[in-house]
Amino acid sequence: MERAILEKLNLARAARRAAVTVSDLAGDVRVHLEGDDCPEPWREAVARALRSGRAGIVETGQGAFFLNAYLPPPRILVIGAVHISQALAQLAPVAGFDMTIIDPRTAFATPERFAGVDLIAEWPEDALKLRPLDRFTALVAVTHDPKIDDGPIRAALSAGCFYVGALGSRKTHATRIERLRHAGVADADVARISAPIGLDIGAASPAEIAVAILAEIIEALRRRDVGAAGSGA
Repeated sequence: MERAILEKLNLARAARRAAVTVSDLAGDVRVHLEGDDCPEPWREAVARALRSGRAGIVETGQGAFFLNAYLPPPRILVIGAVHISQALAQLAPVAGFDMTIIDPRTAFATPERFAGVDLIAEWPEDALKLRPLDRFTALVAVTHDPKIDDGPIRAALSAGCFYVGALGSRKTHATRIERLRHAGVADADVARISAPIGLDIGAASPAEIAVAILAEIIEALRRRDVGAAGSGA
């Protein structure tokens, strides 16, 4: 691989941006980053690779090309050290997600309840200064406390996180929407919040709700908007 290509991929990895390389039989390699425009004939194939992370050969009118995808490790950031978080912490690594839990309530955020989990017992606004949100982060807010949940929800919407979900009934979410609008959040961004959180599978227990949340996160990751590269895909 040419040095210029490798440097471009390294820069993308450092910035947690997804990239796809397109190689032809002559050995020429092009790099396409998520969010940038991608010319035909690779547009649809590149968009699929950016969403799936899978490599493969694509046949076009100009010949065969090999596509290789480089995706940042997706992560889940949970606001709230509750029972649902305990179950989600067990499931997320199995599905390939790094996971962090933030909760300033030290009665909940204890190492005994979250052994082996990346747990931060600080206010989200402080913790996120060292762990900035990005397009490959899913934000899950489950405390039911506006003082704890609302700030990171606004930050996640602003950062373009691929998933933003919040626990609560429809009535609770309606109240949340009013608070966010009052804080200046645009309606288009408010509409991106998944609430009630999780796929509708009739979940009842904390473990079942965690499964529903994780399934919804996976759906959001694999069907996300990949920007100009995804147009027409």
